[in-house]
Amino acid sequence: MSGNIGQNIKRFREEKKMTQEQLAEQMNVTRQAVSNWENGKTLPNIDTLFRLSLIFEISIEEIIYGEKRKLITNVTKVTNQTVRQGVGFGAVLAMIISYVKWHSIGWAIFHGALNWAYVIYFVIKYGWNG
Repeated sequence: MSGNIGQNIKRFREEKKMTQEQLAEQMNVTRQAVSNWENGKTLPNIDTLFRLSLIFEISIEEIIYGEKRKLITNVTKVTNQTVRQGVGFGAVLAMIISYVKWHSIGWAIFHGALNWAYVIYFVIKYGWNG
């Protein structure tokens, strides 16, 4: 992982097969400004980082760190796992509440099945990104 923003800008520019002049033109800055970023003489401000991210088709985070941080990937995995657990817990809770309220196993099964039908409907409609 590289923390040198200038080196990262240069690497992403070269991956796009752009010259400093071409990047400068798209950014509405001088070629010298691009050179200064790449050599670490100056740092681009947040607006410039945003425009660079659009041109390079990457996140600002990738320009700063050189790659996507693993933390974001881990947060997504934990979120998906939490959703799965919540769905299961919700179905069981619906069954228990139905049984306690109506003193009927039939209502409990009905509400549990209804909850799972609702979940399946949304999984089919929107997909499961787990």
